[in-house]
Amino acid sequence: MDPEDLHLNLRNLEADDYPQLKILMDKVYDDIGGAWPLKTIKRLIKEFPEGQIAIVDDDILVGVALSALVDYDTFSERHRYDDLIGKNEIIHNDAAGDAMYGLDVLIDPEYRGHRLGRRLYEARKELCRSLNLQAILAGGRIPGYHEHADSLKPTEYIDEVARKEIHDPILSFQLSNDFQVKRLMRGYLPEDKKSLGYATLLEWNNILYEPEERLLESTKTQSRVGAVQWQMRRFASVEDVLEQVEYFVDALSDYQSDFAVFPELFNAPLMGLRDQSDDLEAIRFLSNFTDRFRSEMLRMAVSYNINIIAGSMIEEGDDGRLYNVAYLLRRDGTEERQAKLHITPQERRDWVIDGGEELQVFETDAGRVGILICYDVEFPELGRILADQDMDLLFVPFWTDTKNGYLRVRHCAQARAIENECYVVLCGSVGNVPSIENLDIQYAQSAVFSPSDFAFPHDAVLNETTPNTEMIFFSDLDYTRLKLVRSEGSVTNLKDRRTDLFSLKWRKKGKKSKK
Repeated sequence: MDPEDLHLNLRNLEADDYPQLKILMDKVYDDIGGAWPLKTIKRLIKEFPEGQIAIVDDDILVGVALSALVDYDTFSERHRYDDLIGKNEIIHNDAAGDAMYGLDVLIDPEYRGHRLGRRLYEARKELCRSLNLQAILAGGRIPGYHEHADSLKPTEYIDEVARKEIHDPILSFQLSNDFQVKRLMRGYLPEDKKSLGYATLLEWNNILYEPEERLLESTKTQSRVGAVQWQMRRFASVEDVLEQVEYFVDALSDYQSDFAVFPELFNAPLMGLRDQSDDLEAIRFLSNFTDRFRSEMLRMAVSYNINIIAGSMIEEGDDGRLYNVAYLLRRDGTEERQAKLHITPQERRDWVIDGGEELQVFETDAGRVGILICYDVEFPELGRILADQDMDLLFVPFWTDTKNGYLRVRHCAQARAIENECYVVLCGSVGNVPSIENLDIQYAQSAVFSPSDFAFPHDAVLNETTPNTEMIFFSDLDYTRLKLVRSEGSVTNLKDRRTDLFSLKWRKKGKKSKK
């Protein structure tokens, strides 16, 4: 069959198609009884029309997928083909079913080689998602088994088919379409002599499925992130800084952002309100403003209905030690903290900053988020630990002075997005304040990164700012795409990890003292 002569169309099967369907089923199922009677097909079309999918070449029926709705808990266990068939060959279709059962897929032998079966399977998957069904189940014959029954047990045969050491015309196709073998079923279809009555229970899991009772309370599948590429400048007072912060929060809220993101140590210019001769005293002076900033920005989060990632600020603990801490200030009035874990040589040398000892993913009404402050993102173990807690979105507030320092953070942040199949928001500060120690130069180009696959931009960059310019920027994030890439992407980094060879474990320590 020359592909140029094909005029293929995918549509739902109709009762008028039965004469052609009978010919096709008799041809394909000549070894197990041939076609179902007209009444069976008519009833199936009436009760579940969307599940009966056909491919026609002009007006010629060349491919069909027949399906029924079933109860997942019942048919995900061992069963027989007869459990689907009632008296007078009427297929049991459960209108309240939460799973789809794949009854048959038939392709005209003259049209094989054109991947029509894959088209039908993809259509089934889309229907499963659109109907919010839990899975597609199927009892899969293994018609090649009779040729190997003398030397292989059924389970051994299935394993060798999975390893592609043996080709089975049905099981090999099912496995190539992302179905997983759940168990072996004995006596599934006794008249199937080629399979010796055996079948596999196959399942394709709908990762987007939401139980009905959870649909109304489920978290958003999309969110909008707004971030501030903040310019460091001289400020005359704390009020001046807070006024600038509120200006940006107001602007981001006007665009219905779910998050407002600020850079690392964005209020550092307040060190200019005192003498700069002692670095340690200057940074301790800055820590005196943290409680007020945290309180005021929490008020803004509630007032402007936006979750705020309050960059980071210097926090003095009850033990007198200093920490570089980011705050998640939720719009419902609750808050969380994430201390910087890895301290740069400059922070340790000039400011005597200590590293925190806790890392976690935070629940929000717009996704599960993690925070790694600047240098922390250069340690891949942290991103992976967060990914293991089902993180969707990673915030990286940063502060770098030179372009090479910025590029270290950028490249590592983009790597975290790819290897952990998540979104990463990189938010930094710009501007020069020569009169303040350690604020004399800065370089930033803030950005939002995605996994690198077909569902995302070709360069895996959703948005980025103009370098070294104060501005705000937005990105809309689709968490459904993350679920799909983790399950069905070109590569599946999280799923393919060799945990039989290596593991990653967080060592819990006692909490350091904090306010």
